[in-house]
Amino acid sequence: MTKTQDFTKMFQDMMGNFPVDMSVAQDAFKNQAALAEKMSKVALQAADKSAEISTKWTKETLAKMGDVTTAKEEAADYGKAVTDFASAQAELAAENLAAFAEVAKKVQAETVELMMAAGKELGDDAQAAVKKATDEVQKAAKKATAK
Repeated sequence: MTKTQDFTKMFQDMMGNFPVDMSVAQDAFKNQAALAEKMSKVALQAADKSAEISTKWTKETLAKMGDVTTAKEEAADYGKAVTDFASAQAELAAENLAAFAEVAKKVQAETVELMMAAGKELGDDAQAAVKKATDEVQKAAKKATAK
């Protein structure tokens, strides 16, 4: 019966000779978590503001609806109430859609700002990691040639 060769020790020795810095992975995880936290904060603020706008819009609509539902003495007054309600709703819609657009614009600006900062930080981190790895490889190569 043939026995398969155990390469575990050989791979452990080989990998032990390569400089590996796990702090880079840990830093990347921390940076990603921090970015996710900031992005979540932006999203939650936008959701809060949107809910606030929607609630205000609903309350204003219900308040205007009271004028439509009150009993009128003449039939023409019902038409006028509906017309007034429709024009008030058009005005409310324009105001609230503009408010939603402002929320979206703010979210977009904050997201771009966060992504630009993250990209710059990532580039700086990558540059530092490459420099450190290059230095370690050069040291290992000098050490290997000296032997």
